[in-house]
Amino acid sequence: MRAEYANGNNVMAYARNVLGKTIGGGGGQNHRLATLVAYDLQAGTYVEVTKNNPDFNQQWCKQLAGLIALFLPKGGSLLELGVGEATTINGVLQLLNTDIGDAYGFDISWSRIAVANHWLHENSQKANLFVADLMNIPLADNSIDVVYSSHSLEPNGGNELPCLTECLRIARHAVVLVEPLYELASPEAQQRMRNHGYVQGLKQAAEQLGAEVLDYRLLDITSNPLNPSGVVILHKSSIQNAKSSFWQCPLTGSQLKPSDDIYYASEVGITYPILRSIPMLRSEHAIITSGLKV
Repeated sequence: MRAEYANGNNVMAYARNVLGKTIGGGGGQNHRLATLVAYDLQAGTYVEVTKNNPDFNQQWCKQLAGLIALFLPKGGSLLELGVGEATTINGVLQLLNTDIGDAYGFDISWSRIAVANHWLHENSQKANLFVADLMNIPLADNSIDVVYSSHSLEPNGGNELPCLTECLRIARHAVVLVEPLYELASPEAQQRMRNHGYVQGLKQAAEQLGAEVLDYRLLDITSNPLNPSGVVILHKSSIQNAKSSFWQCPLTGSQLKPSDDIYYASEVGITYPILRSIPMLRSEHAIITSGLKV
């Protein structure tokens, strides 16, 4: 994949072809490790695009901030799924800064989070960013007021149900998904989405999970007509009480506490490292540390 990227080729397409022959990763689906490598290789490119297209980025963030504001309580918390290089959350924070208490974001790629922290610092914004898995988020139930996405569920075709299950689990008020909507796209766009292994049936999956769908439509502002951006808003009809803990071990669900250069689940003796100020909170990062004294 690194060699393909260096030669300017589509590394996700390359990975689908190779993995489809070896571990059953074909059928238009993207293997999670391939997704990690592909996005990690691209680290820095989204910031460059934003710098070259500031007007579009501002319009995109304004559109998304308007949707989030409908559900964000005064001083509430928000989380961006797949925050990437913070090119979206940076604009959202600028537009909603008086209403936000705490802002969080995670990505599967350490390199992208490193770029994101630098980008937020350049723009005098602040968010708690960490490495995590979309299908195993290390946060407690009902811990975030509004959970939102900006084309981050996109490459997870075939995993719509586990992705939405996690989003609904940690959200307290609402989940605002801005994603390509396969069912509302043109036949040409649908073919492209199938080829790339993109998500489908988000509304149907949400309804299957018992979520209340408040909004489902294409948006006015989109970067690519062949990948049309739409919104699916999922609402929790009654305010859910958060657990006393906030972070949780992605392996066991046990309470996870930050301490110096680690996050530690004392109940089960598992530790997660912090790499250059970035918490590494994917289950693959777990270290068994029964003898650790914190």
